[in-house]
Amino acid sequence: MLRFLLRAILTGAVIMGALALSPVPQLRAQGLVTDAPMQISWEVRNRFRLFREERDFQLHAEALRDRSILASEDALELQSDGRGWARNMVNRLCIDQLGRVSEPCTRDNVKESYLTPIDHAITVRLTGTVPVGATCAWSFDDGDGPQQSTFDCAEPVNLRVRYGPQTVATVDVASGQDAPQRVSTVIKVRDILIAGLGDSIASGEGNPDRPVTLADEGFCFRYYLGTAGQQYYRPSRAGYKGGRACEAPDTLSNWQRHAALWFNPACHRSLYSYQTRTALALAVQYPHIAVTYLPLACTGATIANGLFGSQRARECPPNRSTATCQTGINGQIAELREALSAAQRRQSDRKLDLVLLSIGANDIYFSGLVADVIVDTATERELFRRIGVMASIDDSRSALASDLPRGFAKLRDALKPLVGDLSHVIYTAYANPALAQGGTPCPGGRAGFDIHPSFNADPQRLADVSAYVQNEFLPQLKALATCQSGVLCRDPAADRMTFVDAHQAAFADHGFCARSDSDPAFDRACFSPKGESFDPDIVTAPNQPMLCGHSAAEYRAYLPRARWIRDADDSYFAAMTFPQGLPSSMQPSDIHDATWGVLSAVYGGAVHPSAEGHAAMADAALPAAASALQLDAVVPDVVSEPAAPVAIAPVQR
Repeated sequence: MLRFLLRAILTGAVIMGALALSPVPQLRAQGLVTDAPMQISWEVRNRFRLFREERDFQLHAEALRDRSILASEDALELQSDGRGWARNMVNRLCIDQLGRVSEPCTRDNVKESYLTPIDHAITVRLTGTVPVGATCAWSFDDGDGPQQSTFDCAEPVNLRVRYGPQTVATVDVASGQDAPQRVSTVIKVRDILIAGLGDSIASGEGNPDRPVTLADEGFCFRYYLGTAGQQYYRPSRAGYKGGRACEAPDTLSNWQRHAALWFNPACHRSLYSYQTRTALALAVQYPHIAVTYLPLACTGATIANGLFGSQRARECPPNRSTATCQTGINGQIAELREALSAAQRRQSDRKLDLVLLSIGANDIYFSGLVADVIVDTATERELFRRIGVMASIDDSRSALASDLPRGFAKLRDALKPLVGDLSHVIYTAYANPALAQGGTPCPGGRAGFDIHPSFNADPQRLADVSAYVQNEFLPQLKALATCQSGVLCRDPAADRMTFVDAHQAAFADHGFCARSDSDPAFDRACFSPKGESFDPDIVTAPNQPMLCGHSAAEYRAYLPRARWIRDADDSYFAAMTFPQGLPSSMQPSDIHDATWGVLSAVYGGAVHPSAEGHAAMADAALPAAASALQLDAVVPDVVSEPAAPVAIAPVQR
């Protein structure tokens, strides 16, 4: 008996010593000790309203927990084995592939008006020091009489609250013989309407929601002005069974059945765009808001043709014939006005809260500058000059000095009546795509551009364009957006947009030429640093066009890479876009045409940010957006007081 008592005393001493050594804050963090007062916590469910299903929102909520947007993108890329998190979500949105808002949109089995919600699904919990086994008598009153129910306090309560009026939530907590404790708070969802406007950087070009899958065998392209023997082969699309030889053409509709998928093919809008990621991150970070996001940005847009006037569509949706192609896209400003007018007819106080904007690169012929840098052979250069595909720095400089300032003035006048305060226009600047290793210009050459035989990034032209972008274009954009450096604005204090460029320093190490030993194994094995990735022999290339011997299907568009800018090889391997949106004079005559061969390598996103690049841009835009919306304002205090028990009839949740 004495031995037993000694053992018990020693055991108790050890336990007490361990508790003494364990810091109380650490135990509280583990949920073992808590002295926090009881309070009502609530959050909006599936609060990024573009998503039909809560599981898609929860995937991002989990990925963004204690991570930056860039870190979450890297985690999701690895989780999806490089296939991309958006590949299935793209079919579960409240906006269809033609850009039409679903009204109503069925979200989590409930029909909702997308632009003018009348209520929101929320989850309410009692947190803090809640007695074990306590019973909670809940009451939710939005002015039309309380909804009442009783549950174990450990259970969350799911309900829908009206949008507009506040809902007073009250809970009476009963435990044993103790007097009931009453806790109250106010629930008021703030539904934020965000529009995304701009060009290919805004739309997410280069990052199809479901990338194209390539085949092991080759597909034939012709050279310009070449003889019948002047052909070359690159990987074909997986699943395509038609003619792969230049002498065996096939229909475009057959080819397009195996295309990459965008949530809006006509504009190459992508869920990976920094605008979508910024709006989504706001919804994740702030549990008391809902975000209604209206993406309108379109690849190829200028201020004149894209924001104000119409523009040509980029391509037709997959599995549709060319006869049904959406050839024209309405101006984004007109589309936004129409959406707001329709919303305000149903909900008079509905307003536009925020605009995410990137525009200007096409206004100063940036794609023409890119073509001038990478198209190296004399025949192609002459042809591209004749049809206006190439531009010089002098051409761009002239537009930068005259056309762009006039365009920005007109854009301010159009946006002010729509959004009111122009500080709620978050202008996110471009990054210089041709910098790597501490801001030094990329060296040029064929590496990353050998997807087409005529491509070779000329070192001198590349250095000149990089310097022009860094020293002239980007500073002038900032001046235009912020009414600085001599830019004339009617009222500089009221006409300044919120300008974002914090990401530019990070991009200086991640241009299209950046390479790392941690790059995907396929890239390191198959994309030659000498620009010798593909078999030039037209006898062997039809069966295996890649010299590395790997299957082209092993390429993963969504894996972490040192480069945050898609090169031409990436563009082909991720999207392989057929240029259906070109003017008729430039349309390929068939699917083996030389024009298509050139444009397949660049039309789908070369020299555009990757998903990682867009995530880095979103990390820069997020705090600016939150500040403009004043989302970090203090929430009302929770009210706690003793209360007598009340008889509440339970109702169904």
